[in-house]
Amino acid sequence: MYERYKRCVFHFILLASAAFVSDCLGKIAPDFIHPCNNTEPACLIQATADAIPEFSKGLPHLGVPALDPFIIDELPIQLPGIKVTFYEGKATGLRKCQVLNVEAFLDQNIFTLEVRCNITIKGKYTAVGRLLLFPINGEGDCKIKIVNSIIKLNIKTKYYKDAEGRDHFGIKNYKYTFDYGERIIYTINNLFKDNAELSNTVLQFLNENWRIVTEEFGQPVVDYALNVTVGTAKKFFDAVPYDELLNVPIPKY
Repeated sequence: MYERYKRCVFHFILLASAAFVSDCLGKIAPDFIHPCNNTEPACLIQATADAIPEFSKGLPHLGVPALDPFIIDELPIQLPGIKVTFYEGKATGLRKCQVLNVEAFLDQNIFTLEVRCNITIKGKYTAVGRLLLFPINGEGDCKIKIVNSIIKLNIKTKYYKDAEGRDHFGIKNYKYTFDYGERIIYTINNLFKDNAELSNTVLQFLNENWRIVTEEFGQPVVDYALNVTVGTAKKFFDAVPYDELLNVPIPKY
């Protein structure tokens, strides 16, 4: 009788372990993804806030690169009168963004996200031309610190099936608005080669007039950052099926 009892317990443990392993192997979404049972903003905001710190580190096993930091290998910016190139750059701060609002209108294929972020970009630059009143001929190190910027994304979504017949979110396109926030602080050396005094004078002007300066050349940088972010989200949605992201029936498509 005792031997029979042991065999039963052993078989139960084997079955339970097999079920556990099967469940773990079948699940693709990482543990920091907490699916909502509805599309109420309160749940979506919390779920997004829970995911950002870990998601921003990257998920190499799913082909999802890191966003904090994300690397700017080379970003040329051609503006009227001046060409600026950022290179060997690194942007940090995304993992600490505060989620202000999230809304999902599944039947309308609309997803909106609003966050407040402090972002720091460090790297090297070259600049030749004229910025506002000043002729620029510089090359050196730079740092841009963006304080309490607010980003609003309006994403047009889609649904599709993968090769195994599982449903997925997709991103068709997006629009955004970007408020540069409370302050942008520039730390840029050698704006004028071999003229430290003039470089410091112009840098002071840039910081005192940061909003005008940023509106002059900030758009390409923001475009680049959001293209990287949305492209990374696409890779995640391609890897993880819909039913592991949201416990709400998928709309007909």
